[in-house]
Amino acid sequence: MGFCFRPSTSPPGPISFVRHFSYKDIKKATDGFCRIIYDDCDGAAYRATFRDVGVALVKEVKAFQLGNDVFYQEVQLLGRLHHRHLLPLKGFSMGCKSLLVYENVENGSLRDYLNDPLKTPLNWRTRRQIASEVAAALEYLLLFNDPPIYRVAVSSSSVLLDENFGAKLSRVGVLGSPGRAEEPTYSSVSTDGMDTAFKIVMFRLGVLILELITGQSSEQGGSDLIEWVQQNHMGSSMHKLLDPDLGNDYNSHELNDLLNVARQCIKDKPTPSCAARLLRSSTSLLGNNGI
Repeated sequence: MGFCFRPSTSPPGPISFVRHFSYKDIKKATDGFCRIIYDDCDGAAYRATFRDVGVALVKEVKAFQLGNDVFYQEVQLLGRLHHRHLLPLKGFSMGCKSLLVYENVENGSLRDYLNDPLKTPLNWRTRRQIASEVAAALEYLLLFNDPPIYRVAVSSSSVLLDENFGAKLSRVGVLGSPGRAEEPTYSSVSTDGMDTAFKIVMFRLGVLILELITGQSSEQGGSDLIEWVQQNHMGSSMHKLLDPDLGNDYNSHELNDLLNVARQCIKDKPTPSCAARLLRSSTSLLGNNGI
């Protein structure tokens, strides 16, 4: 039997709206951690079925290097975030594993729909709506929280789709690994650091929009798509690079609007003040569903 570290005391006080699950209950709900949905550098994700709350997504977090206190603080932060396009945190567990329990999503990740030929291709309206919903979630994180929350992964793999293909950003806060270009840490005192973090998040939004347009997922910083942007300057040739699965199912004016947002995010590298205006205008332009 392997050694399993367990905290000697219970978590230091309750967290509003977030349930503390026992390790035993989560192990049982995931059939002994055998129901793996995916596994990445941040840890495995499992499908869980609880007797009282039903189906959920359990995400392992490799956060022991940060310490239990830091993990608990980040869980407190995640528990306070409420937006229709953020994946809701339902609970957590600290012990043998650091685990987060999220609301279940029916349709997996956006990346699955861009890469899996067996999936029904997303139509133009759905892609446009996903861009709008991700922008709305970022607007909430960056503009409606004090301090702003910059540690957010914006990529096709971190955008999950519910039963209505609504977008849910799934990797905010503790799930981000410090130092990654696409997942900046929270800013502290440095204004330059805040500027950089803001620009990185906006940059990733621009790459995501290009992924939606071209149908190509980019998990390596978007260098391939960015090269195209630099060479073509968002010109008319973009019509030739549209995802072939779209056929003629798109609106040229809406395509130009999306490209304009992507261009400003990627090429212009907006300052935080400009990016704030861009976020507000893009959520309005793309049809923001609101907070």
